[in-house]
Amino acid sequence: MTHSPRPAGREGAVETTASQANARAHIVLNAALAMLFVGLFAQSASLPSSMWEPLGAGSFPQLVLGALIVINLAIIVQEAKRYPRLAAPPHGLVRDWLWRHRLAMGVLGLFALFSLAVPVLGFPLSALAFLLLVQILLGARRPRSLIIALVIAGVFSFGLDWLFRDVFVISLPRGPLG
Repeated sequence: MTHSPRPAGREGAVETTASQANARAHIVLNAALAMLFVGLFAQSASLPSSMWEPLGAGSFPQLVLGALIVINLAIIVQEAKRYPRLAAPPHGLVRDWLWRHRLAMGVLGLFALFSLAVPVLGFPLSALAFLLLVQILLGARRPRSLIIALVIAGVFSFGLDWLFRDVFVISLPRGPLG
């Protein structure tokens, strides 16, 4: 028994318009990430070198960031190639896409704030606030779940700081209370 392909009805049209919105979102997101990684790549060149690292302290971050930049550019090229073949999305589809991905965008926003807070507050306090806010964003609302979220945030923020400082002997940014 042979099956004929399903006719492209309303579902096919929705998929096509959603595909263009997804392609547009991927292009914008990967362009923003590539620009961020280019800035970090440039900053990593100024990391101080030591006698134990023949290539310099910035060589590994530059290698990783360079690979991330290439991956982002490849995604942009791939999406840009298929973008013209897709039907134009109806108005509001990008807004709907952002709404569906609001948790991911919220976590990215909190991570950006965490990155900005680390030099000012230090790693332990910044990580505590970041981990607690992410857990609240993802659904910790009841008193019991908030207490669990606070314990998890405290263990991971101050525990990681202790692990790096006392076990690995690597100093993380201390902040005002350090």
